[in-house]
Amino acid sequence: MTMSAKEPSFTLVQLRYFAAAADLGSMTAASKVLMVSQSAVSTAIAQLEKELGVQLLIRQHARGLELTPAGRNFRQELRSFLAHSVELADSAARLGNSLIGDLTVGCFSTIAPFGLPTLLSAYEQRFPQVRVDVIESEHENLTRLLRDGRCELALMYGFDRHDGITYQPLTMSRPYVIVSVDHPIARAGRRDATLSEFATDPMVLLDLPHSRDYFLSLPRRAGFTPQIRFRSTGYETVRSLVAHGFGFSILNQRPAHDLTYDGRRVAALELTDSAPALELVIAHLTGVRLTNRASAFKELCKRHFTAAERTDDTAH
Repeated sequence: MTMSAKEPSFTLVQLRYFAAAADLGSMTAASKVLMVSQSAVSTAIAQLEKELGVQLLIRQHARGLELTPAGRNFRQELRSFLAHSVELADSAARLGNSLIGDLTVGCFSTIAPFGLPTLLSAYEQRFPQVRVDVIESEHENLTRLLRDGRCELALMYGFDRHDGITYQPLTMSRPYVIVSVDHPIARAGRRDATLSEFATDPMVLLDLPHSRDYFLSLPRRAGFTPQIRFRSTGYETVRSLVAHGFGFSILNQRPAHDLTYDGRRVAALELTDSAPALELVIAHLTGVRLTNRASAFKELCKRHFTAAERTDDTAH
């Protein structure tokens, strides 16, 4: 059985302090150059010698420091090691500023199915060496993820803004109403309505934090308090319940078709009320320099939603 060598546990700081003291021949001179106390230099070197099990320096009060034979050999080997450590730090810095490596993006759960796959596909085509991971969550947790450094960017709505986070506007997401195809308004072939027309209808609420407050505020602006028939945190569950005739609902993100998961249909109605839209934003920590990977993703988001707005305006 072979015995593996003990892994050393000295630190880069200890090595740098030893190199400075060895080159300058003085603990005092080293402490001035390093801008630390003399005791810090002395303690670091003593710990390094203890870890290596060898004396590197001879302390002579009159003549300062002298390298032992082991110390001279160690210092010679250490030069290339310290030079490589600088190169390693530079490499890490270049990695943070180049379009390779990992990028973690947070995304509000109801936004993710609509714009995110297109964004990821476009980003991967342009920057194939970047691996993008996505964390889907609700507003408060996305804020925590940004603060904890677990994601660099987050696609989210711009409500309930926090200090220390920068919110870059991307687009405005207008609310609309969905009803079953058997609803009188849908059967009349209409494509728009006012919210007040649903004052006596039950409501199916997309019940997510912050989102629920926004959706409930719109009927109140129209002069009535909706009677909630069902609540659900699932976007498609809401659509299916509406398709089965359990009430109307208000949503922001719009699928490409009116089919629900169980094969029924909903009718989407534009709101003619002056209902406020939700601002879709991309968020990141204020004062923290984004990596080039994150900056490129942010710019891609801005171009994507600008193009989508132009398309939507043309369609209308």
